[in-house]
Amino acid sequence: MILLLVTTSCLSMGLYSSYFLSPQYQASAKLIVNQYKDSGSLLPSIDVGAINSTIGLIKTYKEIIKTPRMMKKVVEQYPELGVTHKELIGRVSVSSVNETQVMSITVKGGSYQEAANMANAIAIVFQQSVPELMKVDNVSILDQADPLENVGPISPNVKLNVSVAFLLSLMLGVGIAFLLEYMDDTVKSEEDIDLLLQVPVLGAIPTFRESDSRERAEPAAALKAGRENNATFDA
Repeated sequence: MILLLVTTSCLSMGLYSSYFLSPQYQASAKLIVNQYKDSGSLLPSIDVGAINSTIGLIKTYKEIIKTPRMMKKVVEQYPELGVTHKELIGRVSVSSVNETQVMSITVKGGSYQEAANMANAIAIVFQQSVPELMKVDNVSILDQADPLENVGPISPNVKLNVSVAFLLSLMLGVGIAFLLEYMDDTVKSEEDIDLLLQVPVLGAIPTFRESDSRERAEPAAALKAGRENNATFDA
């Protein structure tokens, strides 16, 4: 029962992951947030306070990017994406590495080209919207996703899904086996009779199979044949 349950679960999950789940691709565009966007001048020294202020500002930017207002702008400027602003909000995630000024806009899609186009569109629209919203032009596009890049899907992970199905079905099968054994109240041995009826066992009838009868018949037949072949002499 355990083997059947594990085999069925693993095969079902493998087939489902391979043929029924749609592959998902992921692409990212990176932004860098500066204190002031002025590439024509160099700061004589690094202002640590300004950098810390910028890192704190990134938290605000991460929330702004996923707002309906920002996603509606992306959908209006890039209608070829073919998604609504609600769908776009569900596909995008924004992250930043701790203690850095770099933001990463990650989008999932049915193809890598689709995901890359969405990530680039969001990055461009956000960069254009920051001066209007924050009254400062301090966001630059650091890196865009390449729609022509050949990147494999991030999901489904067939090996991982089958491994999880194996572990879960194995634990379930063992649990069911213990439960059935615990609930089984049939009499199987002399000890069960003694425990149930509180009387001693006087005799037992062994299990007799057809193969046992054949095994006993063969020596008897051989002995009979030997007696018939013996010659007897009378005086």
